[in-house]
Amino acid sequence: MTFPVQLVPVKSRSERERFVQLPWSLYRDDPLWAPPLMWERRAFVDRRRHPFYQFGDADLFLATDQGRDVGRIMVSDDPHYNQFHGSNAGMFGMFESINDPRVAEILLSAARRWLRDRGRKELLGPIDYSTNYTCGLLVNGFDTPPRLMMNHNPPYYADLFTANGLAKAKDMYAWWFEPNAQIEQWRHRVEKLAARGNITLRPFRRDRWREEIAICKDIYHQAWRDKWGFSPMTDTEFQAMATQMLAWAESDMFLMAEVAGEPVGFSMTMPDLNEALRPLNGRLFTWGLPLGYFRFRRELRRIRNVRMMALGVLQAYRRRGIAELLMLRTFDTGRQQLGYTGAELSWTLEDNDLINRVIQSVGGRLYKTYRVYRQAL
Repeated sequence: MTFPVQLVPVKSRSERERFVQLPWSLYRDDPLWAPPLMWERRAFVDRRRHPFYQFGDADLFLATDQGRDVGRIMVSDDPHYNQFHGSNAGMFGMFESINDPRVAEILLSAARRWLRDRGRKELLGPIDYSTNYTCGLLVNGFDTPPRLMMNHNPPYYADLFTANGLAKAKDMYAWWFEPNAQIEQWRHRVEKLAARGNITLRPFRRDRWREEIAICKDIYHQAWRDKWGFSPMTDTEFQAMATQMLAWAESDMFLMAEVAGEPVGFSMTMPDLNEALRPLNGRLFTWGLPLGYFRFRRELRRIRNVRMMALGVLQAYRRRGIAELLMLRTFDTGRQQLGYTGAELSWTLEDNDLINRVIQSVGGRLYKTYRVYRQAL
């Protein structure tokens, strides 16, 4: 006898805790999975704490089978995205499911119903709130671990999505870099372009961090506004994200590009905290003691890879070697001063030919593909 899968709208604190902890049961046998910190995931879905809820709305749902949690989904409405694009779409994210079409069907049906009730005409995902946060389903590159703030999922998720009528909207690429001869081949050309264009790079100034964050936000909105999926960030959102990253970043890995003293681009590169978090299994405290925190601090010194999370140049200053120069300086600093051996640059859009050609020209290897799906409602 087959029992029906039940949908549980997440309302109580205990249900929210079940929502947060579900991945631990799904990925316990996956050696590549990087367990996030539970307290950070609790804060991410907390209406009182996450800045998204100052202007948007979202709800959480669980799927249960005979009392066992077997799936989850977040569905969200980002009015800033729709206002900017003149669209009428809603998002789903934080999707997890056992390999059972019934579970995916009840979760995605709940998302569609929630959005239709709000008058939305299109479903996009997986996107956690907006494309400013973790998004995209891993569809290629399952043999390597996920880097900081990048998704990881079983291959069967793609089949669950297509079986429910979702189709590809856009692919995003993750690129891998290791020390290689190509980097040295274009070093002279890039440095020559930089000198000719009066381009200088400087590290992020922590003593003026509010001013620096405001500059980065302005460049971000100008440099990314013509990109697919862009959603404007509020001051609170951008500051919260930047402050969180700065807590663990090396100042020399946050770079500002200037032309004649005026900021025209920036890059943000983080140590891959997943390498330090993986042994903690999501917990900083055990029996009330900060054992996980002490281990995390120790593991931080052993991180050997980084993720370049953002690289943007104002349109009027593109094709001048600024993006290449930001990458070159990041690689040199990471390898020579900080001891890093590998780097992921992610993500770029599949049809952003300009930046993808730049990345390939300096030795970047396309090693993971993430996909956003869509469905008309």
